[in-house]
Amino acid sequence: MIGPKPKRRTELGLLIFGALLTVALYILAELGAKSKIPPHIGPILGIVLGLSLVAHMANRWLIPQGNAVILPLAALLNGIGYVIIARWDPPFAKSQAGWAALGVGVYIVTLLVVRRSRDLERYRYLLLLLGGILLVAPLFFTPIQGARLWIHYGSISFQPIEFSKLLFCVYFASYFASNKELLSIPTARIGNRLILDPRPLVPILVAWGAAMAVIGLEDDIGFAALLFVLFIGMLWVTTGRVGYLALGFALFAGGAIFAAHYFSQVHLRVSQWFNPWPASGTPPGQLAAAWLGMGTGGIGGTGLGHDLLAGRIPFLTSDMIFAAIAIEMGMIGAVAVVFAYILMVGSGLRIAQTAPNDFSRLMATGLTIIVGFQAFFIMAGVVRLLPFTGITLPFVAYGGSSLLANYALIALLMRLSDEGAQKTAADLAAGINQPSDRPMVPV
Repeated sequence: MIGPKPKRRTELGLLIFGALLTVALYILAELGAKSKIPPHIGPILGIVLGLSLVAHMANRWLIPQGNAVILPLAALLNGIGYVIIARWDPPFAKSQAGWAALGVGVYIVTLLVVRRSRDLERYRYLLLLLGGILLVAPLFFTPIQGARLWIHYGSISFQPIEFSKLLFCVYFASYFASNKELLSIPTARIGNRLILDPRPLVPILVAWGAAMAVIGLEDDIGFAALLFVLFIGMLWVTTGRVGYLALGFALFAGGAIFAAHYFSQVHLRVSQWFNPWPASGTPPGQLAAAWLGMGTGGIGGTGLGHDLLAGRIPFLTSDMIFAAIAIEMGMIGAVAVVFAYILMVGSGLRIAQTAPNDFSRLMATGLTIIVGFQAFFIMAGVVRLLPFTGITLPFVAYGGSSLLANYALIALLMRLSDEGAQKTAADLAAGINQPSDRPMVPV
């Protein structure tokens, strides 16, 4: 077989380039902060390359025709995040490296367990139940930093909602694929007019409403907004009806107004969005300090290892890591990160386009919505396009739960891409034209 080799060769080259770039950034950060090359650079290069090669070999074995750029993009973003974390919180960098290794393990295990994406469709209600359990579990634990998002025992904490969103995505994809016609074609009659039957929407709205209520109780607006966008986005892709988008915007506007008045955290976030600057004589807050730092960074940044004030920004390596990148790597570094996410979203939508069935297509779309909008929400919050949500920047920000869940997410995308590529190859062998093969001028 010679078909899979070009994709895997491309992937290997990109992984090596990303590993070398990560190590180069690490050296620059150490030179800027300590004026010397770190003595342990060899082991770091070996670990970065080793993790990339382990995931690459798993791809060659389990998904030989999978997408060639998603894994290198994830590895590059993970590497940039590690450099920033090692720069400002060295003890956390060791933990992040361990989580990255576990993330690669989760990636491989996901590919081993999910040999066919359609197998997930058969367990949609079981996955919905498991997602609901993971969603409500933090309510039985004491809040951390005002939000009930963690299951914790002693110094060990875990954020189950990171995996819950993946399970809800699979359930939404399965339910929408099974009820596509009922949701798209008017079948109910009122007088002389046919309208859409609302009954198929009831179970999915109940599940979505319950998720929103629980997240409201957990005092977290980031994941509430993410699940809302996931629900509306997948519903619109399923039906193609603009009316559902209009309904979604109306629900979002009403929910946002209600939450801003009756949920303290949402009210605080909106107030900070409208008026982030502190009173005269008081130090700037988290967001204001980040903006001042980014303004200092300018186009090219202050230089890795050279900035001295960014360390005063609270939660710099978790909530505000995009600001840390923009401060020392400048607008160039920030735009590079944005383009990495754009390429990942584009790859995910391409996978959805070539998926072999409705369930796979919707699942790929949903997973892409998750990673794309999660990145957009936190980056837009940092630069004040939206209220600050505090959710993690995928693959970059410090956090084990997020890293593990995101590696599972791209493993599912890679499985879907392999299935789509196999179907495309089979169609071409059978002489079936693909959309890109159709002639521009009718023959």
